[in-house]
Amino acid sequence: MSRKKKLLSLSLCVVGALAFSCAVYVQRHPLIFNESFFGHAHCWRMAEGYLKQYAAENEGRFPFHTNGYGDAVLLIPDVWLECFSGAGYDTQAWIQAQRTGSDVPEDQCGRVYVQGLSLTNDPEIILLFDKIPTAGDHRHFFSRIWAPPVREVVKIKGAEIIPESEWLDVTKRQIELLVVAGISREQAVAYYTVKQIGSERVD
Repeated sequence: MSRKKKLLSLSLCVVGALAFSCAVYVQRHPLIFNESFFGHAHCWRMAEGYLKQYAAENEGRFPFHTNGYGDAVLLIPDVWLECFSGAGYDTQAWIQAQRTGSDVPEDQCGRVYVQGLSLTNDPEIILLFDKIPTAGDHRHFFSRIWAPPVREVVKIKGAEIIPESEWLDVTKRQIELLVVAGISREQAVAYYTVKQIGSERVD
């Protein structure tokens, strides 16, 4: 085999190996290479707007439903469900509930919504948070690969991004704030010990 053919063969092997490695990496990191890779797909700031608007129209109370927070989201008029679904999840459970009148299982919601609160509660309390840490919805393209994982949250006082490295301490603090706000400790703990659907959803 000539030197030229050997170089060509080697080049093809290298390109093939790189393409395979990239394909494997993309497949194993679905929360990096998801809808948010290209643009805003689960904008939590929009979720903040919906919650604040609902409270403003309901004597300061945020939406509440006895069948769980998945159903509570559907109480918001003309809601864009994607901003409550969160990365790694979709809106199918809500769409099904709208079509059939069934309940929305909380384990099929990608963001946890904390019920039973109002604008008069401690402004540091988190109303809505991501179940899964990701690169965030507002970071796009290849910057997501090196981004440290975060949780996008909506506090009563406004939207924030919390580094995953701080999440354990935040969880402990939030449970105590919820207990002070009148939510049972059992329920407060349950909000922060949610289970995710399928381990393949986690980076």
